[in-house]
Amino acid sequence: MGLNMSDNRNLQDQKRRLLAEKFELRRKLYKAFAKDTDLPNDVREKFRGKLADLPRNSSFTRVMNRCVFTGRARSVYQMFRVSRIVFRDLASGGLLHGVKKSSW
Repeated sequence: MGLNMSDNRNLQDQKRRLLAEKFELRRKLYKAFAKDTDLPNDVREKFRGKLADLPRNSSFTRVMNRCVFTGRARSVYQMFRVSRIVFRDLASGGLLHGVKKSSW
C-alpha cells in the first residue's frame, strides 16, 4: 500500500518537528553566542558557521501546521488540527464534540 500525497506531507512535517526538537538547544546556544556583542568577532563568526552547518530542517520556522486528514497547510485550526474545509464537514456531521453550527 503506497502513501498518498497528504500522508507524505504529514510524514515530512513530522520529521521536521523531530529534527527541530533534537537541535533546539544547540541552535539556541549557537544563536546566543553569535549575537553576543561582548565576544570577539572571530568567536562570533565561528558560531555563525556552526549555526549554518546545522540541518536546514532543524529550524522551527520550517515546521508547518498541517491538516491530519488532507495535509493542507493553509487555514488549519490548531486546536483541532484540521483545515477549515474538513472542520466544516465534521461539524456539520456532528462529529466534533462541543461544536455546534450557529445560524441566525
